[in-house]
Amino acid sequence: MKTILIMRHGEATPMQADDAARQLTETGHQEASRMGQWLATHHKPDALLVSPYIRAQQTAADATQHISLQFNETCNDITPDGVPQVAADYLETLIAMHPDCNTWLVVAHMPIVSYLVDQLSPGHMPIFNTGAIAVIEYDEHKQRSHYLSIHSPNNVEI
Repeated sequence: MKTILIMRHGEATPMQADDAARQLTETGHQEASRMGQWLATHHKPDALLVSPYIRAQQTAADATQHISLQFNETCNDITPDGVPQVAADYLETLIAMHPDCNTWLVVAHMPIVSYLVDQLSPGHMPIFNTGAIAVIEYDEHKQRSHYLSIHSPNNVEI
């Protein structure tokens, strides 16, 4: 059994012409760091898949600064306009290719984070606050997932 953690980036600067260049605000950095502390205590991811957008990269860096990763990849399929089926298929392929990685952290954006949860665990499409993480249990042999919960920076205990 594997764990998939799907995380929305922390709070970012307002919309601008170059959406990919938006950066985290100070609050966004704090959200990502807080969730990183929670991750280190409760889940300890060993694999990371992250959007190429700056705010997602910054979130991943803040959230994993105290975590040792075996696998780390930037993925163009998990941008805000990514296709959830493609992203889910790619994630499942990576999980199969890296059997030693048991806990996968995916850092991306709305709306794909919600759609990705639904793609993996149909009928569950949570709305993510900034910095929030959905926890999914994944049976790689049956290729079936079970949505467990969602956690936000303002409601986690460290």
